[in-house]
Amino acid sequence: MDVISNLGLGFSVALTIQNITYCLIGALLGTLIGVLPGIGPVTTVAMLLPISFTLPPESAMILLAGIYYGAQYGGSTTAILVNIPGEASSVVTTIDGHAMARQGRAGPALGIAALGSFFAGCAATLLIALAAPPLATIALQFGPAEYFSLMVCGLIAAVVLARGSLLKAIAMVVLGLLLGLVGTDVNSGARRFNFGMTGLADGIEFVAISMAIYGIAEVVYNLEQKQAAKMVTGALGRVWPSFADVKQCAGSILRGTGLGAILGVLPGGGALLASFAAYTVEKKVASAPRQFGSGDIRGVAAPESANNAGAQTSFIPMLTLGIPGNPTMAMMIGALMIHGIAPGPRVMTDRPGLFWGLIASMWLGNLMLVVLNLPLVGIWVRLLRVPYRLLYPVIIVFCCIGAYTINNKAFDVFVMSFFAIFGYVALKLECEPAPLILGFVLGPMMEENLRRALLISRGDPMVFLQEPISLAFLVLAAGLLVVMAVPAIRIRREEALKE
Repeated sequence: MDVISNLGLGFSVALTIQNITYCLIGALLGTLIGVLPGIGPVTTVAMLLPISFTLPPESAMILLAGIYYGAQYGGSTTAILVNIPGEASSVVTTIDGHAMARQGRAGPALGIAALGSFFAGCAATLLIALAAPPLATIALQFGPAEYFSLMVCGLIAAVVLARGSLLKAIAMVVLGLLLGLVGTDVNSGARRFNFGMTGLADGIEFVAISMAIYGIAEVVYNLEQKQAAKMVTGALGRVWPSFADVKQCAGSILRGTGLGAILGVLPGGGALLASFAAYTVEKKVASAPRQFGSGDIRGVAAPESANNAGAQTSFIPMLTLGIPGNPTMAMMIGALMIHGIAPGPRVMTDRPGLFWGLIASMWLGNLMLVVLNLPLVGIWVRLLRVPYRLLYPVIIVFCCIGAYTINNKAFDVFVMSFFAIFGYVALKLECEPAPLILGFVLGPMMEENLRRALLISRGDPMVFLQEPISLAFLVLAAGLLVVMAVPAIRIRREEALKE
């Protein structure tokens, strides 16, 4: 009954005119940036962080969440019609989705993608509602030692699941942790690592570094990537799939939803890992696996269900533990911090309207997306004709205005410019920026819990090994590193991520 009463509170928050409007705006924006290749949800959320500062916390989180899961819907449209995934998690959809479009079955492909996404989103949101309270209750029992070890384990898991070199991913995490320490020491009041710049007395502004790396550097990098669009011409035909199509895809949607819901909780995995895993599982269980790659509708249903379920359940560690599982969740935590709300399990008890209102809005957002997406397919496809080079000046101006308006400091614009150059160089060197952002967000929280644990234990570092939960997290983190050091596993990881 507690879940029902809590959801009642959530719907009372989400169903206000203001929050319904922001949910709709977030869903539409998410679909838009999902359709446009090269502009992902991280970039959009980073650019909208300054605007979210002017909104109530509930409205801000509903808007940003709608952008994130809305992008998973939009990415399938271009993947099917143009053979260009609007989102990284829609890469697998291009294999069978575009093949179906070339065969004149673009309508059913889009229809099953929307239905699978809707079912997965609703099921994963129900899982959040059921799993979040007990997880938050457990997390409230955590002490500083347990929190520190949990964050260490989360960062290691994010490194293991990051694309590219393991060594580069570790280096980016360490750099992110160091950048998070810049500013004034809370305990002593001493300024550290600011190179005598008064603008860094309060640390590096999260909005500035996030917009630099995801709003400017990644967009500049994407300008270099020339992709030939293979637009499918002609009418889409009947959009809704037939009963035979739905019956054939029912098992795929269920398996994709279950797999995505599980993998979405993993740090660094989320929707991308879920979609690849779901497609692989479908090929394993199919009676005729050779059909995959030539227009099998199950090859669209499974990954689209998985990436939407993974996108939804990635909110679980963020909402219950205050641990971001991916860069978008790091942005969401940044939004909470901008509003003066400490992320973690106490959000559920201290701000129940925010917590349950966000969960309730996910159902509304998924319903809006499935109702709006299919009728507006023609509009989304026309947006692909807008040259990407024309969007870039708008993005860079928006980022500069946003970086300035947070604190009304021109210094933050210079900080953003520096990290934009750094982010571009990092991308050229194939250093993924996600581990850096995760390290930057978790760094101050890790330091706080580390120092608090050592103060309680009077400087005894064995406190991290004496607490059973803390020890379990550290053993798991060490095990992940040892396993990844095995040459055979490392090679298999690099091959899988490359594929």
